[in-house]
Amino acid sequence: MPGWSTPISVEGGIRARSRRGSIGSTWWSRRFIDVLERICDKGRLSRGRGYARAGQVLSIDLSPGLARASVQGSRPAPYEVTIAVEVFGEELWQAVERAVADQAVHRARLLAGEMPEEIEELFAALGADLFPRDLDMACSCPDWGFPCKHVSAVLYLLAESFDDDPFLVLAWRGRAREELLGSLAAGGGAALEVADVPFADRLADFYAPAGTARPERRPSAVEPGLLLRVFPPPAGLSAPLTELYDRLR
Repeated sequence: MPGWSTPISVEGGIRARSRRGSIGSTWWSRRFIDVLERICDKGRLSRGRGYARAGQVLSIDLSPGLARASVQGSRPAPYEVTIAVEVFGEELWQAVERAVADQAVHRARLLAGEMPEEIEELFAALGADLFPRDLDMACSCPDWGFPCKHVSAVLYLLAESFDDDPFLVLAWRGRAREELLGSLAAGGGAALEVADVPFADRLADFYAPAGTARPERRPSAVEPGLLLRVFPPPAGLSAPLTELYDRLR
């Protein structure tokens, strides 16, 4: 049966970092894997993890809307894998950039190279799924499964690449990292408004006369014995310390 054939071992393949259990460590790669595990055959996904960990994937090339990969299976010639997703149009991307720019925290995190979890809701509010639910997947192997283990291996390695660079998720959807960050850095949304006060005026406020701009600080009246009851001193020091605290007060 083709699905259980032993693959030809290769050297120099792309090997998953995860050696056991699930693949994907960040929230965005796990969200991608969760979608896959809901729509794909679990048995073939499991064999795909084995292929990914064994280094059977020879290459992956990611471009807007398309991932191409070469996977070594049980036959001498590697299988060719393609995984296509919808590329978002310019109008949607401009709406996304405006929405992100209007949220100072999201904008700052993206500019710092992080992926805020709320960005998924932002896409949903605009009628789009950040993480693809409809994948057009194909492989040149004879396996009839959906997806085959070769496609599954590529999907898991894509998830690990998203761990390393969350902007690959956006690039797959049609927006390169440089273009997105360039737009956000240029201030695509509402900027913070801070009044420009001359430095001399700030100094005048800082040195305002006592009693007009600043409340007078008064020492609080504390019972002399309170501190000694809270923090009892060593034997023989209680009386001298009580007298000293009373004099200081």
